[in-house]
Amino acid sequence: MIAKRVQQIKPFIVMEVLEKAQAMEREGISIVHLEVGEPDFDAPKCVREAVIQAFNKGLTHYTNSLGEPDLRHTVCEHYQQTYNVSVNPEQIIITSGTSPAMLLMFAALLEKDDEVIVSNPHYACYPNFIRFVEGKPIFIPVYEEDGFQYRPDAIKKKLAPKTKAILINSPSNPTGNLLSESRMKALAEFKPFIISDEIYHGLIYEGRDHSILEFTDQAFVLNGFSKLYAMTGLRLGYLIAPKEFIRPMQKMQQNFFISVNATVQHAGIAALKDAGEDVARMKKTYNKRRKFMIKRLREIGFQITVEPTGAFYVFANAKHFSNNSYEFAFDILEKAHVGVTPGIDFGSNGEGYIRFSYAASMENIATGMDRIENYIKRL
Repeated sequence: MIAKRVQQIKPFIVMEVLEKAQAMEREGISIVHLEVGEPDFDAPKCVREAVIQAFNKGLTHYTNSLGEPDLRHTVCEHYQQTYNVSVNPEQIIITSGTSPAMLLMFAALLEKDDEVIVSNPHYACYPNFIRFVEGKPIFIPVYEEDGFQYRPDAIKKKLAPKTKAILINSPSNPTGNLLSESRMKALAEFKPFIISDEIYHGLIYEGRDHSILEFTDQAFVLNGFSKLYAMTGLRLGYLIAPKEFIRPMQKMQQNFFISVNATVQHAGIAALKDAGEDVARMKKTYNKRRKFMIKRLREIGFQITVEPTGAFYVFANAKHFSNNSYEFAFDILEKAHVGVTPGIDFGSNGEGYIRFSYAASMENIATGMDRIENYIKRL
């Protein structure tokens, strides 16, 4: 009998869209991929060179289970320079991407039936991590007219003795919107820990992003190198946590993962120190794509009340086209040959929306928009 905790995990629908699209490509069909949130850029040159140098120096052995000390110090310097917050290297654990960091964090934080407040819509995998360690996600609807930001009063009504944390993700996947400074301050005043997923930090085109550590030290910060530095395949992330949680998570890391890839950790140091020009170039390109996609989606008839200003997503209202985003997304794939992600993947309050990723070339985005426009005209 398969364990219930595994049976209860819901599929990650965006991956099912991708896999269906790849099967169609194997049949010779041209697909435009606007479904997956993966940068289409190569990793910066300094990152690639750091990997090669680390191999040539023989840096291919186990590292400290918490991560290379130099990388942890560099993360501290990054948070000091970027957000003017002081982080101790002893508060940091390096992980093979942010997903293992989430698993370690929720396992250390939650007892059975402990609650974590999560926005609805939300990154699709959050509830699965929480439920896997026998916690309970408590969903708070967020709305398009608010830019999908939490309303602090709505959270206050859901706080309970078993509420261990409030999870925020700004800039957000799937919406691309940011939490305002005032709302982050309001959330920081609540008693539970704040879990801040900051993986899209740096990918901001208007305004600025704030780390939760600017407002409270009772927080867990998830971050990594996949998005800003186009290092998805290198699998490198980190977790900043209250110091008392580090040793428990270190023991899990030792048992379950041993340590993170040694060469990749040196690439992380190079990214934080030397990839500034590459990041600026990528951001400039993303911003051009963002503006183009928003304009074209509106011309086609999708509704966007508050323009996204971060990450590389547009979460567009398609309720006037279909009330079933799952069927709508797969129909777009089958008939328009464009991969998009149904809003239902991100929670019940995402139903009726479609997520478009502009982590694709301008040429592909333009082709995808034209195909979708022709598809909509045929509806």
